Amino acid sequence: MSDYFQYLTAVVITAIAVWRFPAVRYGDFHRRALWGGYAGFGIALWLYTPALMGVMARIPVVDLDALLRHFASTAATIAALTYVATSYGKSSEAVVPRHVAVSRWIARASYKAGAIGVILLTVLFFTVVDRRVRSQDFLIDHAGQRGFAVYMTVFYFFPLVTATVCGYQWTRAARRAESTSMRIGLRLMGISMWMGLVHSVSRIALVWTAVAFPMSPSAVRLVVDAASIWMDLLFLIVAVGASIPTTRAAVARWKTWRTLDRIYPLWFDLVEAFPGTSLYPPGRRLTELMHMRVPIDVRLDRWTQDIADACENLRYYAPQELIFAAEDVTASYTDPEAAAEAYWIKAALKAVDTGPARVDASAPLREKPFVDTDSEAAWLARVSAAYAEITEEQTEEILAYATRAQLADQ
Repeated sequence: MSDYFQYLTAVVITAIAVWRFPAVRYGDFHRRALWGGYAGFGIALWLYTPALMGVMARIPVVDLDALLRHFASTAATIAALTYVATSYGKSSEAVVPRHVAVSRWIARASYKAGAIGVILLTVLFFTVVDRRVRSQDFLIDHAGQRGFAVYMTVFYFFPLVTATVCGYQWTRAARRAESTSMRIGLRLMGISMWMGLVHSVSRIALVWTAVAFPMSPSAVRLVVDAASIWMDLLFLIVAVGASIPTTRAAVARWKTWRTLDRIYPLWFDLVEAFPGTSLYPPGRRLTELMHMRVPIDVRLDRWTQDIADACENLRYYAPQELIFAAEDVTASYTDPEAAAEAYWIKAALKAVDTGPARVDASAPLREKPFVDTDSEAAWLARVSAAYAEITEEQTEEILAYATRAQLADQ
């Protein structure tokens, strides 16, 4: 059961890191630091799983997996510390509060302290830790060794400081949060940090107690297993606490993704017909929906602009009477306005393949009272849905109908 819990925790933290990955390219400094914390802890948690430990056991350097776990954890704690320090190290008050001043100092010192810590861990690992025999469990097998206790004390110094600072700042911020979701999320994250503080103190106490009063392996294992479950629970609480305030953003992102999926057929056909319209050649549906070159909201804005630009180009191919013919054909439809525009686009694209562009443009599409990109995208989703239902035969019929009507007018 413990192994399954480890895998679950690693998967959850990794999923959050993947979700927040766009912050690496498009976020501000403290959001990148937050992503770095999740990524670092995700790597460390995976290195604790039996599968990864089995792979690392094949490397000639004895217990290298433990050192890499500690590197990843140290980097993650420094990133988390930087995030909290930069997030809460601001104040508009004339006299800077002490907790803000401390946060600023921590933000300035965290990276230097992290670099020194990593160097010190490396030196201690290869000098004072007894690694003559590869350990099955790094903490249990080395319990009682003085050099190991020194090494682990240095390692747990960073989680101890981070848990204290983050726990204080998140607990304090929870009392002042305006929204209920933010208050609950910050409280859970504060609780998880106090749990982390207890974990760090207990681990330091354990390794030094084992030095002063030798403990049996079974007793050490009991304490270590209990602490591991405690730590996994901590990470799950962090995941829940971090996710609650972003629920609204997650829902909005999902809706945007769904809108992109719905307007893709319309966008693809239009930018393929006019290659210079889009900034890059259109790809397959899954590729377009999954890539992270551009934030999803920016991508939606670009797609709506691409469609508008392509429709403007279509006016030089569409017969003058095409929009009126489309409105006549779709008058009885459930959504006649969107269906009429879909017919116009489909038939105009057909006209692109059958003849050259004209000097004079046809009548523009009907004006719509769009107030923002979301409203325009919602309209285009309706148009795209109707567009996907139009057959080739219907396209040829309405194009011929509009052409005859134009000749009759002449």
